[in-house]
Amino acid sequence: MPLSLYDASIPVYAHMLRNLAALLDKAEAHAVATGLPLSELTEARLAPDMHSLVGQIQLASDAAKGGAARLAGVTPPSMPDTETTYEDLKARIAKTLTFVESIKPDQISEDLERTIELPLPKGSMKFTAKDFLLTFSLPNFMFHVTTAYALLRHKGAPIGKLDFLAGARG
Repeated sequence: MPLSLYDASIPVYAHMLRNLAALLDKAEAHAVATGLPLSELTEARLAPDMHSLVGQIQLASDAAKGGAARLAGVTPPSMPDTETTYEDLKARIAKTLTFVESIKPDQISEDLERTIELPLPKGSMKFTAKDFLLTFSLPNFMFHVTTAYALLRHKGAPIGKLDFLAGARG
């Protein structure tokens, strides 16, 4: 049986959202143990012109829910970017995971060539479903998850590659 768009998307988004939540938990435990204020984590940036951890989590959430929704042909849930605390970020990940996991295989057409249009403030981008997933949605999602990992690691969280890859599995 060939790999489906569903198999290449929804389980990947869900797995990495669970891992992102596990990374946040490990970083929080480290912060509490060392007396590091959680605001040091939420406000962390790799460069002045990059988003903070808050922004990286919001953008990872947007990429996962938007990717899943567009592949399924449904409207993604609205999640205004109002998170400011660590608890807010964990709740956003949980809400995103719940939505992503609500998408079922029969909701995603296997027509790899169907058009997916991504609205942007100054126009839109059009992709085939295959290209949307493989060249835009997954890379964008992974960029923000990876950057969140890097921010937490940079701030001393005792996390490593296996936490990133298999964090929620143990």
